[in-house]
Amino acid sequence: MSGKTVLIVDENQATRAYLANILRERLFDILEAGSGKEALISAWRDQPDLILFDPNFSDLSELEFIHKLRQNARTEKTPLIAFASDPSPARREACLNAGANEYIVKASGAILRLNQALERIFGGEAPAGESPQGGSSRGKGLLFTFLSAKGGTGTSSLCANIAMTIQEQHPEARVVVVDLVLPIGSIAQIVGYEGEQNIVAVANLSARELSGDYLIKNLPQPELWKFHLLAGSYDPHQAGNLRVERIGPIVDILRASFDFVILDLGRSLSRISLPLIQQADLIPLIVATDLSTVRLTKTVWEYLSEQGIDAPNVYGILNRAVGLEGLTKAEAEQIIGFPIKTTLPYMGSNFTLANNLNQPIITKYPKDTAAIVFKTTAEEMVKLARQLRARAGLN
Repeated sequence: MSGKTVLIVDENQATRAYLANILRERLFDILEAGSGKEALISAWRDQPDLILFDPNFSDLSELEFIHKLRQNARTEKTPLIAFASDPSPARREACLNAGANEYIVKASGAILRLNQALERIFGGEAPAGESPQGGSSRGKGLLFTFLSAKGGTGTSSLCANIAMTIQEQHPEARVVVVDLVLPIGSIAQIVGYEGEQNIVAVANLSARELSGDYLIKNLPQPELWKFHLLAGSYDPHQAGNLRVERIGPIVDILRASFDFVILDLGRSLSRISLPLIQQADLIPLIVATDLSTVRLTKTVWEYLSEQGIDAPNVYGILNRAVGLEGLTKAEAEQIIGFPIKTTLPYMGSNFTLANNLNQPIITKYPKDTAAIVFKTTAEEMVKLARQLRARAGLN
């Protein structure tokens, strides 16, 4: 929004960059601060129109931060939005009672809630329903982030196969798969794509070049797989030049232009991937049956929970296709602490063979039990994501 300035306060630099890119797309001017004290100096010196802050400061308490702003004539009326990692009701109530205007948890739908808050604060001036760089008539596509705690769980293969099944079940929809397994992507090898269009090339496009129309027209659609693909880099040297600060805006543009945006994060749980996980409608978490992977998955789930991720947004998948031995579904659930929604049956060599032939499971082995499981899983995931979106009031 031309003429309006937002001060973003977060000790996590990647989160600041992500939010800054989102708000710049909406024409806000941006200031940044990496600590509470630095933010106070900027707020009193620069007098922004809004302060967006994560209340988890290491140098002062959130209540002290809010009180100092409210007790100074230069910032006593400045709108304050807490964009918080902590979902606890007590912290929310404390911030609001101290003088924050809004308290938004970094979880599924957080960016849309932020847009709604901006609309309330600026009296409808902030175009929350308008999509950046084209595609505004489509609304916000459902975002799925496929994740695992350990390599070798078949996450990329499940991601590609479920995405293809969703596209087959919803032929009228636009489905895009984004390979964010770094440094070298894995889905291009599974679907047989060998072109040059990938996440590094797209991230290097200028803001003027990058649009929903461009991505719809230029992202490849592997013939047997049907969905659009934004592949990962095949070259680790090229991947090292990825402009990671552009990932958030790219995903935003994709969500404005596609009905389903499906991210393969592999085992990446980082400052780059966490903001994407937090805004996902559904988080398919892939679990193998060996004890070490199950224990690591418990650690990942505990971390996600601490970051404000709600259990209903996590869709556990136990992948027996990668090995017959190991824990049962009930044993894995007991260790991890949340229910597993789907178990993919053991497929012998068929799972690997389909990948080697660059073919989807449901077309290579249409009568296999796994093909049926893929179809029912895709249906259930879409239904659940839509229910969660509706429950959050985001339709």
